[in-house]
Amino acid sequence: MHGILWWILVGLIAGWLTGKVMKGSGFGVLGDIVIGILGAIAGGFLFGLLGIAGSGGLIYSVLVATLGAVILTWLFRLLSGKRP
Repeated sequence: MHGILWWILVGLIAGWLTGKVMKGSGFGVLGDIVIGILGAIAGGFLFGLLGIAGSGGLIYSVLVATLGAVILTWLFRLLSGKRP
């Protein structure tokens, strides 16, 4: 149960930060959490490819998830034609 709450917390923070960074309408609370969680997966994958591995706790997790979520949101907007 602790792991699921961690993912939700990181996803919520990363999704909210992504909304602030990317400017525009968000995806709602659940959508922001999902984007944040998917961003954590994408960010972790990208950091792994770059050889950057860390274990900085909450701050590191949120930064990686936010970077991944920003990239995912940018790609989504690029492919869907939606602009802020």
